[in-house]
Amino acid sequence: MRKVCFVGLDNLPVISRAHNRHGIGGEQVQHTLLARALARRGLDVSMVVADYGQPDGLEIDGVRLHRAHGLDAGVPVLRFVHPRLTGLWRALTRADAQVYYVSTASPQLGVVAAFARWHGRRVVFRIAHDLDCDPQRLLIRFWRDRKLYEWGLRRAHVVLAQSEQQRSALKSNYGLDSRVAAMLVEPAAHDLGFGPRDVAVLWVNNLRPFKRPDLALALAAQLPHRQLHMIGGPQSGHEELFARTRRDAADLPNLLFHGRVPYHDVNDFYERTRVFVNTSDSEGFPNSYLQAWRRGVPTVSFFDPDGLIRRRGLGHAATSLADMSAAVDRLTSQPAEWQAASQRCRQFMDEHYGEEQVLKPYLEALHG
Repeated sequence: MRKVCFVGLDNLPVISRAHNRHGIGGEQVQHTLLARALARRGLDVSMVVADYGQPDGLEIDGVRLHRAHGLDAGVPVLRFVHPRLTGLWRALTRADAQVYYVSTASPQLGVVAAFARWHGRRVVFRIAHDLDCDPQRLLIRFWRDRKLYEWGLRRAHVVLAQSEQQRSALKSNYGLDSRVAAMLVEPAAHDLGFGPRDVAVLWVNNLRPFKRPDLALALAAQLPHRQLHMIGGPQSGHEELFARTRRDAADLPNLLFHGRVPYHDVNDFYERTRVFVNTSDSEGFPNSYLQAWRRGVPTVSFFDPDGLIRRRGLGHAATSLADMSAAVDRLTSQPAEWQAASQRCRQFMDEHYGEEQVLKPYLEALHG
């Protein structure tokens, strides 16, 4: 039986409802959906996660969880070695997998690649953000951590990309080949039409500068007759951005700022939404797009991966804030136009995001 281990310290809040008070991102969702899908297909699946106080070896949905270390454990500077490196190495050892799966640019990839070389195991790396492919713009703070990531990237046995744009950038900047692999998405619980949807506009993102929450506020100011719901929790190092966004949101009567909402509750917002907006400067392939399209929610965004929104009519690829405002206003007020776009979103997901179809490149990578 093939033994696969997903390495994602922040994954526990997604796979375990008991810990869903903690903030998460799209990659934690993808790790969890992939791990569950592979476990259902008979693979021996484990996951290395941070220590949230859960017992080591806890099994959820057929996935065995190994604790690495606490997210804030250790003394600054020294904690890179202990407990972080030592805790991660021991957890990888306990997992005893044949293949280790990592995503997002971080020094963890270097540690996992070193472990795999030492023990004769395989590493599959999945790009999570366009900037993971650009050595000049990596979202990694320290020089040491950037070098660890790049060392691991060059030693991954298989690299998966979210889009053709990422595949091309990785080849151009690092000289490395990759293959495009789509992402899994949970099915919708309800199928609401235009009328019953009581969330006109939805914005969901972790509050970091490149997500541009300020533009979401500006959009709400331009559309005082449309209510915008904003979901996003504070991120380490960006607490002031969260505080400022919450403070400025309170001055806009048509903006409801929810702050952090547990992952298990967010899908309810998508199902009640007419239009999803994204204001980021850069992305990978947002998990939020798939959650929206699966529920028939058109997306209006500045970021359009591989031109999908424009080519398939899945909403509107905006070129300016005024353009975004006009598109949002139109889609939230014209039922016929919304219905046509909503139907295109569902059809696109049915054609390209069936579970068996999405899993194929992952299974090929894991089986070598």
